[in-house]
Amino acid sequence: MSTRKDTATFILHHLGHPERFTVRAMFGEFALYAEGKPVAFICDDQLFVKIMPESAALEGRCERAPAYPGSKDHFLVPEDLITGDGRLPGLLLRMAEVLPLPKARRTKKRP
Repeated sequence: MSTRKDTATFILHHLGHPERFTVRAMFGEFALYAEGKPVAFICDDQLFVKIMPESAALEGRCERAPAYPGSKDHFLVPEDLITGDGRLPGLLLRMAEVLPLPKARRTKKRP
């Protein structure tokens, strides 16, 4: 099942800071970026945050589940944490501080 664009828009709206959070379409789903670094996925209309020390505050508040078949477990963030917990944006931005920038895409050289 793919994620509706409305879901990505809904999550971005509740995170606020439009200059700091973006999404990129990916195989019918979305990757969520904080400061240009991937911190979560939006799959099957649900938010999955990477599990790392900076996201440990979600432990006990979120289930662990794979974001897509074959992926590592992520924190599956319930809607009430997206809409009613003002701490989520700061947590995602702290994650971005320690993550490396994504590698630049390689372009094919034409003969």
